[in-house]
Amino acid sequence: MDILELAHRAEDAGFKLELVGGLPMWEAFPSYKHKKIIDQIRRSLPNPETQTTNADGCACVHISDAYILFPDGSLKRPDIAIFCQEPPEAEQETAISLIPEAVIEVVSKGYEAKDLQIGPRFYLMHGVKDVIVHDPHMRRDGTKYAISPSTIALACGCNVTV
Repeated sequence: MDILELAHRAEDAGFKLELVGGLPMWEAFPSYKHKKIIDQIRRSLPNPETQTTNADGCACVHISDAYILFPDGSLKRPDIAIFCQEPPEAEQETAISLIPEAVIEVVSKGYEAKDLQIGPRFYLMHGVKDVIVHDPHMRRDGTKYAISPSTIALACGCNVTV
């Protein structure tokens, strides 16, 4: 059984499964509040169906909670992934192998290590240009903080309000 099939079986049981550098990570499905924050952030992004590309040539295609297969075999499921183009048709029903331009994670209570320590480093190591972590639980650790809502200009030319 491959990792994607195992991830789908976990989903049927009510869990999200990610594989990061060979380390499996399980997470319960997000809460209503978590999903509401994701939806609010996605509404701030351009609608890729009505916008062709921005001045930087990016269509700002965004998807929530889709599996992304990284070149090292890791499988991640970011809260929001932003691409400059639609993923290939063949990958729209499996895991996407296109590296996102940006990733936005909303910190889940009880999964802070995954969202704050493991995820950001992993994404940056694999070429994601912008990694934004929205923490509705208000922690301080020396990281750059902004008061929500803040509009952020991404390297790909898209703007997002978090």
